[in-house]
Amino acid sequence: MLTRKQHELLIFIEGHLKSTGFSPSFEEMKAALRLKSKSGIHRLISALEERGFLRRRHHRARALEVVRMPDEASPRPVHPETSGRDPGFSPNVIRGDFSPRLPGVRAANDAAAVQLPLYGRIAAGMSIEAVRDQEQIEVPMALLGGGEHYALEVAGDSMVEVGILDGDTVIIRKSENAETGQIVVALIDDTEVTLKRLRRRGNSIALESANARYEPRIVPADRVKVQGHLVALMRRY
Repeated sequence: MLTRKQHELLIFIEGHLKSTGFSPSFEEMKAALRLKSKSGIHRLISALEERGFLRRRHHRARALEVVRMPDEASPRPVHPETSGRDPGFSPNVIRGDFSPRLPGVRAANDAAAVQLPLYGRIAAGMSIEAVRDQEQIEVPMALLGGGEHYALEVAGDSMVEVGILDGDTVIIRKSENAETGQIVVALIDDTEVTLKRLRRRGNSIALESANARYEPRIVPADRVKVQGHLVALMRRY
């Protein structure tokens, strides 16, 4: 299954290879897909490589090779010198379906996974909607419950003691309310977004890190808006 952005990137790389003879740069790919950072391109390329659509020729600059397109039934023949895989390797690829099913969520496999919007890394000075990217991420259905969800890439080490590391992807269920003790996405003063454990203290809210290096942040309750709470975590090794 390919997301829309994965499909767009694959088409762009294929067209660039045919017209120039070499793969596009990360800057060219970022501009073509209208992404804000190269990290999004890295994630898309890694996903396409894992699904058997792209191959990277290591130790060579700008060396991407299209192994197959979504409508091709079998991998393209590869010269032994350019192949980094075993001769018997044959990727198992599910053909993509790009028709929308639900607003903000598309089924990747009706029984297994859905596509959620990936908002990018938490950035001070922006609301979740402001940092939203057009990229999507495939999430197993088993991680989700009822309601609307989105994914968020974690930046920093403030939650390491509960197993949330820099670069992890957290799955958030949208909500405006949270119980004390829940890990939430909190918007402070309509400008700063943070992922912290919420504790209610009278007319104030304590936003607690899970790292002994950081003190809790105490904020008047009327300055904090909950934008969702943590329901799952995904990590790529």
